[in-house]
Amino acid sequence: MCESLSLKHICYSCQELYLTPKIYKRQLSDNIQVISFYKYEEIKDLLHTKHTDLGFHIYNILATKSMKLFTDAFHFDSKIVALSIDDSIKSGYSHTAILAKTLKSQTVKPLFNKLRAKNEISYSGKSREFRLKNPRNFDLKQFKEKDIILVDDIITTGSTLNEAVNILHKADKEVLFCLVLCDVRVI
Repeated sequence: MCESLSLKHICYSCQELYLTPKIYKRQLSDNIQVISFYKYEEIKDLLHTKHTDLGFHIYNILATKSMKLFTDAFHFDSKIVALSIDDSIKSGYSHTAILAKTLKSQTVKPLFNKLRAKNEISYSGKSREFRLKNPRNFDLKQFKEKDIILVDDIITTGSTLNEAVNILHKADKEVLFCLVLCDVRVI
């Protein structure tokens, strides 16, 4: 960001100056809490790198600054699962899998390849009506764990998270809350 020479893709000074996470909260329609760490406007240029080689490194930095700090500070009484939304690999990696992986701890186990969208339509820049008319149609693969943290990078309308929560509830899973990097509604 400052264009100084650094061995990291974003130097430590810029990480501290521009990427210090805060906690923002929002409710989904099922009374599920969504916790985000950045305002969309603060990191939108970084998020747009997600389907590039650089995005792998940027998402690792963002995940470490936010998600990893969250699990280090928050301890669960029982084992739970971090489930990334549609963690299919694009451009050599999955940005949501990177986020879920950083949540790994003694009580949080990331699961991969369990919740995949059958609909590959991009929601970027689309209206709520478009999103509702074109649901993700998630395919849920079975797993034994019951308590879940849903993980995604951005929440805009909440339709993707709501759809994921609904399919998990139908499978008798308990979504404790959702973690996302940023919320478009936070100003």
